[in-house]
Amino acid sequence: MFRSHQFLTATALALLTLSSSAIASSGDAWDEFVKDVAAKCTVLAEGRIEQPKVVVDPFGTESYGVAILTGKAVGADATVSSICVYDKKSQAAEIGGELPADQVTITVP
Repeated sequence: MFRSHQFLTATALALLTLSSSAIASSGDAWDEFVKDVAAKCTVLAEGRIEQPKVVVDPFGTESYGVAILTGKAVGADATVSSICVYDKKSQAAEIGGELPADQVTITVP
């Protein structure tokens, strides 16, 4: 019985260790995902939005990452927002058109 208890304890400790590292790495992976979406969407906003502020849905959908970019429209005094979609498989991003502030209001801290 003592050996059985030792085996169960060792197994439980091993599983806890493995699950802790899996949780940490998946957290790191999500952080990298958010950074990649923000970077690719910001590049796509060049020439459209001056110094865009970006908000990324931290997980997105099953297939896509989603971000909203907002800021001053290039060459105008208007504030605009754009929605950016990031394909998780291909890691390619696409940006939608400009949405004026009277249609969409985004506040980024």
